[in-house]
Amino acid sequence: MRRLVVFAAVVALTATAAQAADTAPAPKSIWEQDTLTGDWGGARTALKDKGIDLTLVYIGESLSVLSGGLERRNSYEGRFEFSSDADLEKLIGWKGATTHVTVYQLHNGGRVAADNVGSISDPSNIDAFGTTRLFTAWFQQNAFDDRFSLRVGQLAADDEFLTSPTAGGLINGTFGWADMFAANMLNGGPAFPLATPGVRIAVKPTDSLTLQTALFSGDPAGKDCTDIPQRCNRYGTTFSFSGGALWMGEVQYAINQGKDAVGLPGVYKLGAWYASANYNDQHFGIDGTGAQVSLGIDPTATPVTHSGNGGLYGVADQMVWRGKESSLNLFARGGFAPSDRNLVSYYVDAGAGLKGPLPGRPDDILTFGFAYAKISKDVAAVDQDTVPAVIVRDHEAVFELSYTAQIAPWWTVQPDIQYIVHPNGGQNSNDPTVRLDNAFVAGVRSTIKF
Repeated sequence: MRRLVVFAAVVALTATAAQAADTAPAPKSIWEQDTLTGDWGGARTALKDKGIDLTLVYIGESLSVLSGGLERRNSYEGRFEFSSDADLEKLIGWKGATTHVTVYQLHNGGRVAADNVGSISDPSNIDAFGTTRLFTAWFQQNAFDDRFSLRVGQLAADDEFLTSPTAGGLINGTFGWADMFAANMLNGGPAFPLATPGVRIAVKPTDSLTLQTALFSGDPAGKDCTDIPQRCNRYGTTFSFSGGALWMGEVQYAINQGKDAVGLPGVYKLGAWYASANYNDQHFGIDGTGAQVSLGIDPTATPVTHSGNGGLYGVADQMVWRGKESSLNLFARGGFAPSDRNLVSYYVDAGAGLKGPLPGRPDDILTFGFAYAKISKDVAAVDQDTVPAVIVRDHEAVFELSYTAQIAPWWTVQPDIQYIVHPNGGQNSNDPTVRLDNAFVAGVRSTIKF
């Protein structure tokens, strides 16, 4: 009798297991899972359940200067990213608190696309000095149903300011941290690959309106840097408090963001920035006799200094059409800064992003962008005053067309072409008496999520 009971129990368990196997979802193939390495035997999901989310991404690209620029040659840039995000409410019960850390391993073939082109706009937004560095590390506290947010730590302004989701589909660095910031702020400002200590406050009084402001350390390279800024702060651990303070503020108005919104989504931003450090005049200096002279006439003169620097900018990113599997977004950004203390006096970029451009490819994105950076009249005046004569810089323009192909949820391949008009304003940095020809750049990028 006992044997019959055991046998019946075994049969029942076997039937239950078979039924469960029939109803359980089949394991995803490597081409369907979100990351190349999957769930790590359940460890990844277990960590997320406890509040820890780990991200590993590798971006590698090859870009070739096919004509113009400084040198016709190939380059390779690579970036491995490790990020850790912690939800402290899940982890230790601290409501509304999160932390974030990002570390980069950056490498290249010794000469990058920017070196080959010689432009103000970097053809690659992952171009950086080869090293392993800490990028961002911060603590964030949300409150009042996430209507208020405080972030403090090692921050990057390009994570939250001047951002355009559509422009993010492009590779050239100016469509991220635009030339009006990268070329004007001390040592490029707090943006990839150099973050700085800072604090950011965001307030969301309504679902559509967000007000955010931040205060950063003004010079990401650190005190008394006379080398390339990335070498001065090689590992991202300088935690610079030099260069005064950089303030940024932005008003964001977002429309039709909800899942059930009838209209097309969009976001509009208006921002300003002010840096408290002293900035050198781009035209005039003081010579040995104490007279004010053009730096073009006497390049050894001590530049006149100005207290502070700043500017205004705006961003618009709007979906204008949506089909069954496709959509079209347009973007525009622009801003200006004082001519007497900045290389770029005003800037504008614009473009379009078409999601799902081909039948059966709903996740692919075709993006086009145009950017224009005006060289300030004071910089041009120095060129005009220089003897013997040099090329007078006027503007730089970038045209870019990029196609992001979603090969798998964890892998994208991105062919890219760029045409850069008047690199460095048209002046060859190796020999300013020679005009720098327009550069045609082509390449491909691969992004893999592990």
